Amino acid sequence: MDAATRRARLLLLLVAATVPAGLCQTNPDDVAALRAVMGAWSNYPSSWNSGDPCGAPWDGIMCAGNGRVTSLRLSSVNMQGTLSDSIGQLSQLMFLDLSFNSGLSGTIPASIGNLAQLTTLILAGCSFSGGIPKELGNLLQMTFLALNSNKLTGTIPPQLGLLSKLFWLDLADNAITGSVPISTGTTPGLDLLTNTKHFHFNKNQLSGTLTGLFKPNMTLIHILFDSNQFTGPIPRELGSITSLQVLRLDRNQFAGAVPNITNLVNLNELNLASNKLTGSLPNLSSMNVLNVVDLSNNSFTASVIPGWFTNLTNISSISMSSARLTGEVPQELFNLPQLHEVVMSKNQLSGTLTMPGSIGAQLQTVDFQENVIVDVAGISNYKKTLL
Repeated sequence: MDAATRRARLLLLLVAATVPAGLCQTNPDDVAALRAVMGAWSNYPSSWNSGDPCGAPWDGIMCAGNGRVTSLRLSSVNMQGTLSDSIGQLSQLMFLDLSFNSGLSGTIPASIGNLAQLTTLILAGCSFSGGIPKELGNLLQMTFLALNSNKLTGTIPPQLGLLSKLFWLDLADNAITGSVPISTGTTPGLDLLTNTKHFHFNKNQLSGTLTGLFKPNMTLIHILFDSNQFTGPIPRELGSITSLQVLRLDRNQFAGAVPNITNLVNLNELNLASNKLTGSLPNLSSMNVLNVVDLSNNSFTASVIPGWFTNLTNISSISMSSARLTGEVPQELFNLPQLHEVVMSKNQLSGTLTMPGSIGAQLQTVDFQENVIVDVAGISNYKKTLL
């Protein structure tokens, strides 16, 4: 059974286990918990003023046939207030989504860790502050955790590494500090998340190295670690995660040579810009589906533009500013059928820049500013932006 079929069956089971609010009477404990949660909010839906959450019904509420609340979804309704500890009393809750209510603030209550049935927690786009509760590590059924775009601080709890069913982990766009926790003999870490597809940790203040984080048996699709303060080398184990499609490590302080990543044949976006990388340019010749590459602002060994670029027939954007490129620009670069932009400013490219007669129809921007190119030939062949 493939992954898509498994997800479809899981959705059908979830739907079968719930009934629309209005067909049953709510469990009294759940009524009390919801009213306590509502008491910390303003601007909640008017339906929440009626008598019975499942029987009335209340907007955003789904219930099981036994009157237990299984889902609370109130995304983008402009609510204000805090999230009450009483949320942890909804013991059968499977789905909690309060995302994109920027007026929701305060801390994320540790009592969420009591929701043993919870599979999905989406608190993205709010104004929650304070640390990520370590009690989230109790939620062993969790598959989707999105806390991005808040004001969270502190470190990543190593207990998140216990969430072995996790598919999606998004902590991006906060003010989280410290290193990414790695397991030891006595404590868990995120290296244990071998079933997770998405690591979104970008736009934080994370630091330290990534040594020990990645394992060959991981099934990651997206690694978004850009805009942090990571140091040390790019782990060589990354080159073994062949499922990877998007790798963003830009705007950090990674140093040393780029490891062998030729096995990443499913990669469609690679961004290593604005680090302290040295050594040779990475060999991308096997990445036939690569769409976007940015290697700008590093300290690679001076070299000519790699010839294998012309084999990347799906490439749409090439950015290699301040990458210590030398020599002439190969005409074949401009023939790539999907190429939309090529930016190679602030290098030592020289000679004549020749625009061939057969330029890719998608090409919109060509930027070779601040090089030592002495002439441009075939300019009449190109009608778009040439810098």
